Amino acid sequence: MNYEFFNYVDTTNLKTAKNLMQNFYEADFYSWTQEQANLLRHHQWNQLDLPNLIEEIESLGRKERQELRNRLGILIGHLLKWEYQPKQRSRSWLGTIRVQRREILKLLSENLSLKPYLEEALQESFQNGRDLASGETNLRLSTFPKQCLYPFEEILSDRFYPGEPTTDDLMD
Repeated sequence: MNYEFFNYVDTTNLKTAKNLMQNFYEADFYSWTQEQANLLRHHQWNQLDLPNLIEEIESLGRKERQELRNRLGILIGHLLKWEYQPKQRSRSWLGTIRVQRREILKLLSENLSLKPYLEEALQESFQNGRDLASGETNLRLSTFPKQCLYPFEEILSDRFYPGEPTTDDLMD
């Protein structure tokens, strides 16, 4: 859908144009994003929906941090399950650990500015991981440490699996 009418807004009706842009933003977000990209591409700076554009760009940064916390929480939860229920270990747990590690490393390589946030993210994510492990193992929350005991480097290491070693072919 082409919303060319935004290209012909009379500057005397700027307030009307802003109202139209806000309605457009609220009514059809995807089309709004495409129009904003088109306006940027063609250097039509005065027609950009700056308040909403700024909000969306800031939101993108928050989403990267949120994704890091979510992935860390899932990874830590599975590491805790691995450590505290060794007889229940499965290929599913192993797969989740491996996938989350890869995705976290990819996220960090694509967003270098997240590295200073790692310690804070780790502490926030640990509580979610604890809750996940408790809920999925039926072990009391008090079974698990209150603070993360795994160093960040180990959490992301493909050689780190806490607890007693696995003796079967699970790791193959």
